[in-house]
Amino acid sequence: MKTVLLMAVLLFSPLSFAQSLYQQLGEQQGIETIVEEMLYRVGGDERIAHHFDGVDIMRVHKLISEQVCDLSGGPCDYSGEDMKTSHRNMGVDNADFNALVEHLIAAMEKEDVPVSAQNQLLGVLAPMHGDIVEE
Repeated sequence: MKTVLLMAVLLFSPLSFAQSLYQQLGEQQGIETIVEEMLYRVGGDERIAHHFDGVDIMRVHKLISEQVCDLSGGPCDYSGEDMKTSHRNMGVDNADFNALVEHLIAAMEKEDVPVSAQNQLLGVLAPMHGDIVEE
């Protein structure tokens, strides 16, 4: 009887219905769509588009999607360089970083990602600021 009661508590507890960040982002397809939308917006933003001149945008899309998938608890392994190496000598400043974040938020909003999941993802990505921005 105790085993049945314990199983019922575990099965019907609120935690069993909680989705992972990866799931809340729409899993692989959702993440790829968010990243595509973000990059589309970045391409039209004269403040930061120049940072992507001459860049293989398909590769950037693949790597950012991998990274978000990996960091959100998905089954992906990020295969790119670390952020410090990949952004070295790009001259990214705080305004550039913030502009990209604006586009990421807009892309997540367009895909109806819950605000709590948006905040979780931003919290996971925020520590990269120091490796991306060159003061």
